[in-house]
Amino acid sequence: MEAALLFAKGTKGRVVIGVDEAGRGPLAGPVVAAACVLGPDAPGGLDDSKKLSAKRRAVLEPQIKASCHWALGVVDAEEIDRINIFAATMLAMTRAVAALALEPDEVLIDGNMTPAGRHPDWRWPARAIVGGDGLEPCISAASILAKEHRDRLMREYARAHPHYGWESNMGYGTVQHLAALREHGPSPLHRRSFAPVAQLVLL
Repeated sequence: MEAALLFAKGTKGRVVIGVDEAGRGPLAGPVVAAACVLGPDAPGGLDDSKKLSAKRRAVLEPQIKASCHWALGVVDAEEIDRINIFAATMLAMTRAVAALALEPDEVLIDGNMTPAGRHPDWRWPARAIVGGDGLEPCISAASILAKEHRDRLMREYARAHPHYGWESNMGYGTVQHLAALREHGPSPLHRRSFAPVAQLVLL
């Protein structure tokens, strides 16, 4: 713990964690949150993962992992269906920050809401920043880690469930994905509480 805190403290002696998630909107697969404390040798050029090319993200991800203190929180499709996607996102963020085993001065979260008061295990001071993944480098780093991890999972899942095109659509409701859903029905990794999947289940 002591070593981790020394590593995490910035020049102002504060521990600031950036948090972002990937995968709230897809019809299949997990929602993934990442929590990241920038190290002194964190890479430059960090930005919102959606603004970066896949090639650039692939370069930055190992650099972030090697130079920063980070952790992930994952909530799978079955749990999303059980508690709803909003609660699952709050849970994923809580799991990610808890896994860091740090007591931060502040947690910066991309978006307009934090898990404070929305998940019983959240216990850290938090501030939501709209567009934070493009404004705060620690959130940018978390954004990259969350997206790269989730995309990798979806490519792995695509090998077991090849009909849906997850290797390219990452579980989002593209024309190809919806057509495959109608033809083959939902897989065990689909979110059955999401309307396009739920409608097929009811047919």
